[in-house]
Amino acid sequence: MAILVSPRFLPFLNSRDPRHFRRTGTHCYSAAVSSLARSEREKSGTAILWFKHDLRIDDHPGLLAASRFPNVIPLYVFDRRILSRFSDELLQLVLVAVEDLRNSLLKHGSNLMIRFGNAEYAIQELVKEVKATDIVAEAEVEYGVLRLMDIVEETLASVTSLERTPKLLLWRTPFYDINDLKDLPASYQDFTRFHLPQTSLLMPPTLPGLDVELDWGPLPTFDDVKKFINVNPYGKRESWSSIKELSAEIAFQKRFDQHEPLNSLSKGLELSKSRDSKPNSFSDDQMDRRRPQRTFFVTREGNSIGGGTKAILNALAAYFRYLEGTTSDDWQEVHEKLRNAKSRVGASFGALFGPALHLGIISRRRVYYESIKYEKERNAGFRSPFSYPAAMVTAVVDTICSMEWYWLSALKSQISNNGTHSACIWRWRGSLIHYTVVGDKGPTVLLVHGFGAFLEHYRDNIYAIANSGNRVWAITLLGFGKSEKPITGYTELMWAELLRDFIVEVVGEPVHLVGNSIGGYIVAILAGLWPCLAKSSILINSAGNVNPSYIPRPLSKERPLLGPAWLGARLLLRFLRLRIRSIVKNCYPIKPERADDWLIDEMIRASYDPGVLVVLESIFSFNLSIPLNFLLKGYEEKVLVIQGMRDPISDSKSKLAMLREHCAGVTITELDAGHCPHDEKPEEVNSIICDWVTALETCNIP
Repeated sequence: MAILVSPRFLPFLNSRDPRHFRRTGTHCYSAAVSSLARSEREKSGTAILWFKHDLRIDDHPGLLAASRFPNVIPLYVFDRRILSRFSDELLQLVLVAVEDLRNSLLKHGSNLMIRFGNAEYAIQELVKEVKATDIVAEAEVEYGVLRLMDIVEETLASVTSLERTPKLLLWRTPFYDINDLKDLPASYQDFTRFHLPQTSLLMPPTLPGLDVELDWGPLPTFDDVKKFINVNPYGKRESWSSIKELSAEIAFQKRFDQHEPLNSLSKGLELSKSRDSKPNSFSDDQMDRRRPQRTFFVTREGNSIGGGTKAILNALAAYFRYLEGTTSDDWQEVHEKLRNAKSRVGASFGALFGPALHLGIISRRRVYYESIKYEKERNAGFRSPFSYPAAMVTAVVDTICSMEWYWLSALKSQISNNGTHSACIWRWRGSLIHYTVVGDKGPTVLLVHGFGAFLEHYRDNIYAIANSGNRVWAITLLGFGKSEKPITGYTELMWAELLRDFIVEVVGEPVHLVGNSIGGYIVAILAGLWPCLAKSSILINSAGNVNPSYIPRPLSKERPLLGPAWLGARLLLRFLRLRIRSIVKNCYPIKPERADDWLIDEMIRASYDPGVLVVLESIFSFNLSIPLNFLLKGYEEKVLVIQGMRDPISDSKSKLAMLREHCAGVTITELDAGHCPHDEKPEEVNSIICDWVTALETCNIP
């Protein structure tokens, strides 16, 4: 029987099944925050306030709860296991935010202790030093951070010199007044019917000091942090992270220029370093020279707004007043970014403020209240549904509420996971991605679903393939299933980059890729542009065509939003909700009963998620022009095509004929099935996949 295990490349994650987190922390979030704060008034002892992704003192329930203790030690740990996931730009934002956090705490009678190393050891030593009785920390949903918090508890429990093991008190900013997350509906449509009120903002309290001398630690420089991260005791290859620096567009151009794929990890790394004239990293002197005296864009790249909470609030004010004009240089800088941003209202908000929200420099609740406050100020105490500023406010509010919904859903999945597969969360470019992993040894297989589906579409494949001696990962792509659906441009290149980053950050080793429908085409792009990450590709009724006369042209992830796409997405959504059952059954011509109520209900549930219309708009801008024969060139012997011959979506016979003619070396298996053979005939497909993986691993094809 296969067991669920954790990602392989991060050693601190290896020892715990994700289904079996101890979760012993005392949860003090939601409506319980105020009652916990009152109860802590009578307590004695010292609390450690552990900052992670909550780099602020404004609207911070954990700060309020900690302030009830006689002694409080705020702490931030630079832990390479967390920081290694961050881009250089995000690291810069962290440094600026940590500096501002320390200054803010000093103004409120406290300080911020800074440590480098493993968080569990840093906290353990501090607990011993100050005899701490409690650890106050924000509740998390990302699997890696959850595992880290679990390790902190395990480490503290193993210390025998303590009078008692410190408690881990978990909090969150309660945007909605929800007493029990188990009552959270699975459907966003049902959730909106509750009309839950938003909770009130919290002002920062004055923190008690400590009557002992402590080494608070110096503020590190960017160079300090980069050197610390690069000294990797776990042996993770630098090339893994470097691969992510090569965008799909540049990888495509490099391959076209060289007329061959990037068949080795070293070649991919070499090209990523030479992709342009800009350095991959930079010194503190370079940061200081590039940073204007007054600016919200504190990083070299200048893509996102950073600083402390006050700076973010000021930038938000500038954002709302885009059309009002200003003489302020920093506001003009925000307005210039907006003029050059995407045309879609709301997309620019995520791009500019998303990292600050991710790092907790400002709370979602604060952004919500600032939005409503601005709109009421403009309209004598009322919210107006008209005008462009009103549209911007609405877009921001909708984005914030959407982020809260997905976060709550992810949190619920961690607290009460009753599904067939363990729910794990990975954050990609600020958005929450669902995935699962089964098996603890053997060749690694990654399953990628088609358009409108989700990882559970491989419901009868995951365990079966794992039980044959494989380690199986399955992911729900951004924009589908229970994964987040932000306002962004959804393209086949973006999804290929997501898969690339997932393999690099989470899986940590080359994989056998399996993709159905558009998932097969995305797999082909990944294998074609970064074949060093793919041991083989298994295309199940894949999208994409064969074009022997193809002439490569420059690619772009950016696709203009056209009026027909906006209208078409709305008409398509209405049509799909009415006809989804018959459409899906048509894809299962041999076993229509496999298109069961569970599958249909989950598709309908996802169709009501916030952001789904933006995903549907992408259908009208898909670019499937890169043919499979180009993507698979030089890689054919590692490609298995499984084709359901009764596919109602494509002409299977013609497609296979073209593949045989122009993709010599590709292995083709025909099945009497429809568009989703893996779900219609799972036993046959599982056997084919397992035999294929075993044969390749035995032959050890490089």
